[in-house]
Amino acid sequence: MKKIFSIALLMLIAVTGFSQELRNSSGSYWGQVESDGTVRNSSGSYRGKFESGGDIRNASGSYVGHIDSDGTIRNASGSYMGKVESDGTVRSDSGSYLGKIEDDGDVRNDSGSYVGSAKGVDKAQAACLFFFFNMETW
Repeated sequence: MKKIFSIALLMLIAVTGFSQELRNSSGSYWGQVESDGTVRNSSGSYRGKFESGGDIRNASGSYVGHIDSDGTIRNASGSYMGKVESDGTVRSDSGSYLGKIEDDGDVRNDSGSYVGSAKGVDKAQAACLFFFFNMETW
């Protein structure tokens, strides 16, 4: 039984991962989102956190925004910034097409150019990091 549990746990880790890598357009490691929502940059420094209730905090713990359950993204003052649709399409506050988070984690801008990768990262979280907030400046 212990062996079956260990194999199941390893399979779960392989499928979901404990941290998901973020890569920039040249494929260089940019950071990661850990299973608890912690965001780290390429040096491993803590940059913020996506909390389970949707709140987004920066490295100093300040509230910087929120992801609603429908993919709506709001800034710290509650203003609508944009939305991530269920298919990964990212739209600005005016409804303009910003890009897309593909099912495989590839991130594309409004012209379809590859801008990075967020494999295994929640699409709304990936959109926050690539389109709405810059984790390096949190």
